[in-house]
Amino acid sequence: MATVTPVTNAHIAQSAASSPYQRLALGFHVMAGPCSIETQEQIRQTAAFLASRGVKILRGGAFKPRTSPRSFQGLGEPGLQLLREAADAHGMLAVSEVMDVEAVPLVAEYVDVFQVGARNMQNFSLLKRLAKERKPVLLKRGLAATVDETLCAAEYILQGNPEVVLCERGVRGFEPLTRNMLDLSGAALLRQLSPLPVIVDLSHSTGRTDIVAPLAAACVALGVNGMMVEVHPRPAESVSDAAQAISFERFDEILATMAPYLAARAAVEAARQPAPELVEACG
Repeated sequence: MATVTPVTNAHIAQSAASSPYQRLALGFHVMAGPCSIETQEQIRQTAAFLASRGVKILRGGAFKPRTSPRSFQGLGEPGLQLLREAADAHGMLAVSEVMDVEAVPLVAEYVDVFQVGARNMQNFSLLKRLAKERKPVLLKRGLAATVDETLCAAEYILQGNPEVVLCERGVRGFEPLTRNMLDLSGAALLRQLSPLPVIVDLSHSTGRTDIVAPLAAACVALGVNGMMVEVHPRPAESVSDAAQAISFERFDEILATMAPYLAARAAVEAARQPAPELVEACG
C-alpha cells in the first residue's frame, strides 16, 4: 500500500516541530477530502482513510460558492465543526474556504489554513482582511487570471501576512473533455517567479478522475510542493462535483502511480543536501 511521505528524512525532521506553513513549504504534500462536508459519517470516514495513507492535510468545503443559487451551498459553521473534529482525531491540518470578509473570524476558529477560491482571487477586500491574519492562506488562481495577476493578488495578502501558498487550479479553455485547462507551465512559472510554495488542484482543473494519476506524477516531477484532490467515500452520492470526486480505491491507485516519482525526487533532493560534516564546518 503506497502512502504519501515528505521528500526526504531531513524534511521529516524539520517538519516535526515547524509551523503549518513551514510544513507546507517542505517536500510534497497531498491536500485531500470531500468537495463539501455533508455529514459527520462522511467526513470522519474520509479523514480516517486519508490519514491511514499518510495524508496530513484535510480539505472540505463548509461555505460553497456555486454557479447556481439552487445548488448545495454548504453546511456553514456546523460543517466547519465537523471538519475540525475529523482533522483533530487524526492529527491533520484543516483547510476550508472563506468567501467574504465577515466570515474570516468564524472560519479562523476552525481551520489551520484559509482557502481563497478562484472566484475570490481578486476580492481585494477579502485579501486585505486576510493580510491581518496569522494563519496560512491558500490562494487559488482565478478562472481567467494570468500568472502576473495571481502574483499581484498574493501581494495584497503579503502586505501583512507572509504565509501564502499559491494554487494552480486550471483556467478556462476551449477543450470540452476537461473542466478547465490545467496550466503546468503556469505552476512552473509561479515557482520560478516567487519563493512562495505552489500546489496544483487536480480535481478542479480536470473535472474527472481518470487522468489524475499521471498528472499527479507530473506534479511530483515538476517540483511543486503538493497537490489538492477531492476524495469521497461514495463519489456517486456526492452533493457537489460528483464527476471529479475520487473514490478510496482510485486514490490508492494514484498513490501507487506517484510512488516511483516520489522516490526519484527524494533521491534528487537528497543529492542536493550538503553533507553533515560540511554543514558543521560551515556553521
